[in-house]
Amino acid sequence: MKVPKRLQPLLDDGLISGVQSRLMSGKEADIFIVRCGDTIRCAKVYKDAAKRSFKKAAEYQEGRSVRGGRRARAMSKRSAYGRQQQEEIWQNAEVTALSRLAKAGVRVPETFGCVDGVLLMELVTDDDGDVAPRLDDVVLTQEQALEDHALMMHYIKLMLCEGLVHGDLSEFNVLLDPYGPVIIDLPQAVDAAANNNAQAMFARDVNKITEYYATFAPELSNTDYAREMWALFAEGELTPESEITGIYYGEEGEPDVDSVLEEIKAVIAENEEEQARIRRVTGEDED
Repeated sequence: MKVPKRLQPLLDDGLISGVQSRLMSGKEADIFIVRCGDTIRCAKVYKDAAKRSFKKAAEYQEGRSVRGGRRARAMSKRSAYGRQQQEEIWQNAEVTALSRLAKAGVRVPETFGCVDGVLLMELVTDDDGDVAPRLDDVVLTQEQALEDHALMMHYIKLMLCEGLVHGDLSEFNVLLDPYGPVIIDLPQAVDAAANNNAQAMFARDVNKITEYYATFAPELSNTDYAREMWALFAEGELTPESEITGIYYGEEGEPDVDSVLEEIKAVIAENEEEQARIRRVTGEDED
Protein backbone atom coordinates (compact mmCIF):
# COMPACT_ATOMS: atom_id res chain seq x y z
CA MET A 1 0.00 0.00 0.00
CA LYS A 2 0.99 3.64 -0.34
CA VAL A 3 3.10 4.81 2.59
CA PRO A 4 1.08 7.18 4.84
CA LYS A 5 2.64 10.60 5.30
CA ARG A 6 3.24 10.07 9.04
CA LEU A 7 5.15 6.84 8.39
CA GLN A 8 7.41 8.23 5.66
CA PRO A 9 10.08 9.54 8.11
CA LEU A 10 10.40 6.03 9.63
CA LEU A 11 10.87 4.60 6.15
CA ASP A 12 13.44 7.27 5.28
CA ASP A 13 15.38 6.55 8.50
CA GLY A 14 15.33 2.79 7.91
CA LEU A 15 13.24 2.03 10.99
CA ILE A 16 10.71 0.29 8.76
CA SER A 17 11.18 -1.18 5.30
CA GLY A 18 7.57 -1.06 4.12
CA VAL A 19 3.92 -0.72 5.04
CA GLN A 20 1.81 -3.82 4.58
CA SER A 21 -1.71 -2.70 5.52
CA ARG A 22 -3.85 -0.62 7.83
CA LEU A 23 -4.89 -2.78 10.77
CA MET A 24 -7.44 -0.50 12.40
CA SER A 25 -8.44 3.07 13.17
CA GLY A 26 -9.13 3.81 16.82
CA LYS A 27 -10.25 6.77 18.86
CA GLU A 28 -6.73 8.01 19.52
CA ALA A 29 -4.60 6.37 16.82
CA ASP A 30 -4.38 4.51 13.51
CA ILE A 31 -2.58 1.15 13.53
CA PHE A 32 -0.57 -0.12 10.55
CA ILE A 33 1.16 -3.45 9.95
CA VAL A 34 4.71 -2.70 8.84
CA ARG A 35 7.80 -4.62 7.77
CA CYS A 36 11.09 -4.21 9.57
CA GLY A 37 13.41 -6.32 7.45
CA ASP A 38 12.19 -9.89 7.88
CA THR A 39 10.10 -9.00 10.92
CA ILE A 40 6.46 -7.90 10.91
CA ARG A 41 5.57 -5.27 13.50
CA CYS A 42 2.91 -2.64 13.96
CA ALA A 43 3.10 1.13 13.94
CA LYS A 44 0.69 3.14 16.06
CA VAL A 45 0.18 6.60 14.58
CA TYR A 46 -1.28 8.91 17.20
CA LYS A 47 -3.97 11.29 16.03
CA ASP A 48 -3.70 15.01 16.70
CA ALA A 49 -5.67 16.26 19.69
CA ALA A 50 -8.20 17.97 17.40
CA LYS A 51 -8.97 14.66 15.68
CA ARG A 52 -8.75 12.46 18.76
CA SER A 53 -12.11 11.41 20.17
CA PHE A 54 -10.86 10.20 23.54
CA LYS A 55 -13.26 11.70 26.07
CA LYS A 56 -12.29 13.61 29.19
CA ALA A 57 -8.57 13.50 28.40
CA ALA A 58 -7.89 16.08 31.13
CA GLU A 59 -9.01 13.61 33.80
CA TYR A 60 -6.38 11.15 32.64
CA GLN A 61 -3.59 13.70 32.44
CA GLU A 62 -4.07 14.86 36.02
CA GLY A 63 -1.02 14.03 38.11
CA ARG A 64 1.40 13.54 35.23
CA SER A 65 4.64 15.27 36.07
CA VAL A 66 5.98 17.98 33.79
CA ARG A 67 9.67 18.81 33.84
CA GLY A 68 10.61 22.42 33.32
CA GLY A 69 8.76 25.57 34.34
CA ARG A 70 8.50 26.84 30.77
CA ARG A 71 6.70 23.69 29.62
CA ALA A 72 4.27 23.82 32.52
CA ARG A 73 3.49 27.51 31.95
CA ALA A 74 3.00 27.00 28.22
CA MET A 75 0.69 24.06 28.82
CA SER A 76 -1.40 26.00 31.31
CA LYS A 77 -1.75 28.87 28.82
CA ARG A 78 -2.64 26.44 25.99
CA SER A 79 -0.11 28.12 23.69
CA ALA A 80 0.99 26.39 20.48
CA TYR A 81 4.16 25.25 22.22
CA GLY A 82 2.15 24.14 25.23
CA ARG A 83 -0.22 22.06 23.11
CA GLN A 84 2.76 20.46 21.39
CA GLN A 85 4.27 19.57 24.76
CA GLN A 86 0.94 18.17 25.95
CA GLU A 87 0.82 15.93 22.88
CA GLU A 88 4.34 14.65 23.53
CA ILE A 89 3.43 13.81 27.11
CA TRP A 90 0.28 11.97 25.97
CA GLN A 91 2.23 9.92 23.44
CA ASN A 92 5.25 9.21 25.64
CA ALA A 93 2.97 8.10 28.48
CA GLU A 94 2.17 4.89 26.61
CA VAL A 95 5.83 4.12 25.86
CA THR A 96 6.72 4.67 29.51
CA ALA A 97 3.78 2.62 30.79
CA LEU A 98 4.49 -0.29 28.44
CA SER A 99 8.15 -0.35 29.45
CA ARG A 100 7.38 -0.24 33.18
CA LEU A 101 4.70 -2.89 32.98
CA ALA A 102 6.82 -5.26 30.91
CA LYS A 103 9.54 -5.08 33.57
CA ALA A 104 6.89 -5.68 36.26
CA GLY A 105 5.76 -8.92 34.60
CA VAL A 106 2.60 -7.71 32.85
CA ARG A 107 2.05 -9.10 29.34
CA VAL A 108 2.07 -6.09 27.02
CA PRO A 109 3.47 -5.59 23.50
CA GLU A 110 7.20 -4.97 23.26
CA THR A 111 8.09 -1.46 22.09
CA PHE A 112 10.85 -0.39 19.67
CA GLY A 113 10.72 3.38 19.99
CA CYS A 114 8.44 6.36 19.43
CA VAL A 115 9.34 8.80 16.65
CA ASP A 116 7.34 11.91 15.73
CA GLY A 117 4.12 10.59 17.22
CA VAL A 118 4.52 7.05 15.83
CA LEU A 119 5.01 4.14 18.23
CA LEU A 120 6.72 1.10 16.73
CA MET A 121 5.90 -2.10 18.60
CA GLU A 122 5.44 -5.85 18.52
CA LEU A 123 2.59 -7.30 16.50
CA VAL A 124 0.80 -9.80 18.75
CA THR A 125 -0.14 -12.87 16.69
CA ASP A 126 -1.94 -16.20 16.95
CA ASP A 127 -0.54 -19.69 16.20
CA ASP A 128 -0.83 -19.09 12.44
CA GLY A 129 1.02 -15.77 12.53
CA ASP A 130 -2.13 -13.76 11.96
CA VAL A 131 -3.06 -10.79 14.14
CA ALA A 132 -4.25 -12.06 17.52
CA PRO A 133 -7.98 -11.54 18.13
CA ARG A 134 -9.37 -9.11 20.66
CA LEU A 135 -10.96 -10.67 23.70
CA ASP A 136 -14.33 -9.46 22.44
CA ASP A 137 -13.96 -11.60 19.33
CA VAL A 138 -13.45 -14.99 21.02
CA VAL A 139 -15.73 -17.49 22.71
CA LEU A 140 -14.31 -18.98 25.91
CA THR A 141 -15.04 -22.12 27.84
CA GLN A 142 -15.88 -21.70 31.51
CA GLU A 143 -12.50 -23.16 32.46
CA GLN A 144 -10.59 -20.84 30.13
CA ALA A 145 -12.59 -17.81 31.31
CA LEU A 146 -11.73 -18.57 34.95
CA GLU A 147 -8.07 -19.14 34.11
CA ASP A 148 -7.70 -16.00 31.97
CA HIS A 149 -9.65 -13.87 34.45
CA ALA A 150 -7.25 -14.95 37.22
CA LEU A 151 -4.35 -13.94 34.96
CA MET A 152 -5.94 -10.57 34.25
CA MET A 153 -6.49 -9.92 37.95
CA HIS A 154 -2.83 -10.78 38.53
CA TYR A 155 -1.71 -8.37 35.80
CA ILE A 156 -3.98 -5.63 37.13
CA LYS A 157 -2.52 -6.21 40.59
CA LEU A 158 1.02 -5.88 39.18
CA MET A 159 -0.02 -2.68 37.41
CA LEU A 160 -1.34 -1.22 40.64
CA CYS A 161 1.82 -2.26 42.48
CA GLU A 162 3.68 -0.29 39.82
CA GLY A 163 1.45 2.68 40.61
CA LEU A 164 -0.46 2.60 37.32
CA VAL A 165 -4.12 2.27 36.40
CA HIS A 166 -4.99 1.46 32.79
CA GLY A 167 -8.00 3.78 32.83
CA ASP A 168 -9.82 2.35 29.81
CA LEU A 169 -9.58 -1.40 30.23
CA SER A 170 -12.19 -3.63 28.60
CA GLU A 171 -12.55 -6.65 26.34
CA PHE A 172 -11.77 -4.33 23.42
CA ASN A 173 -8.16 -3.64 24.40
CA VAL A 174 -7.05 -7.08 25.48
CA LEU A 175 -5.64 -9.43 22.83
CA LEU A 176 -5.61 -13.21 23.19
CA ASP A 177 -2.57 -15.02 21.84
CA PRO A 178 -1.63 -18.70 22.40
CA TYR A 179 -0.20 -17.87 25.84
CA GLY A 180 -3.18 -15.91 27.15
CA PRO A 181 -4.28 -12.26 27.44
CA VAL A 182 -2.09 -9.33 26.35
CA ILE A 183 -3.03 -5.83 27.53
CA ILE A 184 -2.82 -3.03 24.94
CA ASP A 185 -3.69 0.69 24.56
CA LEU A 186 -2.16 2.60 27.46
CA PRO A 187 -1.76 6.29 26.46
CA GLN A 188 -4.37 7.23 29.08
CA ALA A 189 -2.74 5.24 31.92
CA VAL A 190 -2.93 7.26 35.15
CA ASP A 191 -0.83 7.60 38.27
CA ALA A 192 -2.68 5.66 40.96
CA ALA A 193 -1.41 7.91 43.75
CA ALA A 194 -1.48 11.33 42.06
CA ASN A 195 -4.74 11.24 40.10
CA ASN A 196 -7.93 11.95 42.05
CA ASN A 197 -9.93 9.83 39.60
CA ALA A 198 -7.65 6.80 39.87
CA GLN A 199 -9.76 4.78 42.30
CA ALA A 200 -12.92 5.15 40.23
CA MET A 201 -11.04 4.31 37.03
CA PHE A 202 -9.46 1.28 38.67
CA ALA A 203 -12.84 -0.02 39.85
CA ARG A 204 -14.29 0.50 36.38
CA ASP A 205 -11.38 -1.37 34.75
CA VAL A 206 -11.64 -4.36 37.07
CA ASN A 207 -15.42 -4.54 36.99
CA LYS A 208 -15.68 -4.26 33.19
CA ILE A 209 -13.17 -7.06 32.67
CA THR A 210 -14.84 -9.22 35.32
CA GLU A 211 -18.29 -8.64 33.83
CA TYR A 212 -17.04 -9.82 30.45
CA TYR A 213 -15.48 -13.03 31.77
CA ALA A 214 -18.61 -13.60 33.87
CA THR A 215 -20.60 -14.11 30.66
CA PHE A 216 -18.69 -17.40 30.36
CA ALA A 217 -18.15 -18.08 34.08
CA PRO A 218 -21.14 -16.62 35.99
CA GLU A 219 -19.59 -17.29 39.40
CA LEU A 220 -17.21 -14.37 38.78
CA SER A 221 -20.16 -12.00 39.23
CA ASN A 222 -19.93 -12.56 42.98
CA THR A 223 -16.33 -11.35 43.26
CA ASP A 224 -15.07 -7.93 44.35
CA TYR A 225 -11.44 -7.74 43.27
CA ALA A 226 -11.54 -3.98 42.71
CA ARG A 227 -12.27 -2.99 46.29
CA GLU A 228 -10.10 -5.78 47.69
CA MET A 229 -7.00 -4.68 45.75
CA TRP A 230 -7.56 -0.96 46.23
CA ALA A 231 -7.97 -1.37 49.98
CA LEU A 232 -4.62 -3.18 50.15
CA PHE A 233 -3.03 -0.51 47.93
CA ALA A 234 -4.40 2.34 50.04
CA GLU A 235 -2.96 0.74 53.18
CA GLY A 236 0.42 0.24 51.51
CA GLU A 237 0.05 -3.53 51.82
CA LEU A 238 -0.34 -4.53 48.17
CA THR A 239 2.68 -6.36 46.75
CA PRO A 240 3.24 -8.53 43.67
CA GLU A 241 3.07 -11.53 46.01
CA SER A 242 -0.22 -10.50 47.65
CA GLU A 243 -2.81 -13.24 47.41
CA ILE A 244 -6.08 -11.86 46.09
CA THR A 245 -9.33 -13.74 46.48
CA GLY A 246 -12.07 -11.50 45.12
CA ILE A 247 -13.59 -11.31 48.61
CA TYR A 248 -13.98 -7.92 50.27
CA TYR A 249 -15.76 -7.18 53.53
CA GLY A 250 -15.19 -3.43 53.88
CA GLU A 251 -15.93 -1.37 56.95
CA GLU A 252 -19.63 -2.14 56.96
CA GLY A 253 -19.10 -5.79 56.20
CA GLU A 254 -16.28 -6.54 58.61
CA PRO A 255 -17.02 -9.81 60.34
CA ASP A 256 -18.23 -9.31 63.94
CA VAL A 257 -15.67 -11.38 65.83
CA ASP A 258 -17.58 -11.30 69.13
CA SER A 259 -20.76 -12.52 67.46
CA VAL A 260 -18.87 -15.30 65.70
CA LEU A 261 -17.35 -16.41 69.00
CA GLU A 262 -20.75 -16.38 70.68
CA GLU A 263 -22.15 -18.53 67.88
CA ILE A 264 -19.27 -20.98 68.28
CA LYS A 265 -19.84 -21.17 72.05
CA ALA A 266 -23.57 -21.75 71.49
CA VAL A 267 -22.84 -24.61 69.09
CA ILE A 268 -20.37 -26.16 71.56
CA ALA A 269 -22.88 -25.86 74.43
CA GLU A 270 -25.63 -27.37 72.30
CA ASN A 271 -23.34 -30.22 71.35
CA GLU A 272 -22.41 -30.84 75.00
CA GLU A 273 -26.08 -30.91 75.97
CA GLU A 274 -26.79 -33.42 73.21
CA GLN A 275 -23.94 -35.63 74.34
CA ALA A 276 -25.21 -35.48 77.95
CA ARG A 277 -28.71 -36.44 76.78
CA ILE A 278 -27.32 -39.42 74.89
CA ARG A 279 -25.38 -40.56 77.96
CA ARG A 280 -28.53 -40.34 80.09
CA VAL A 281 -30.55 -42.35 77.61
CA THR A 282 -27.90 -45.03 77.25
CA GLY A 283 -27.25 -45.17 80.99
CA GLU A 284 -23.61 -44.19 80.66
CA ASP A 285 -23.99 -41.62 83.49
CA GLU A 286 -24.77 -44.43 86.00
CA ASP A 287 -21.25 -45.69 85.63
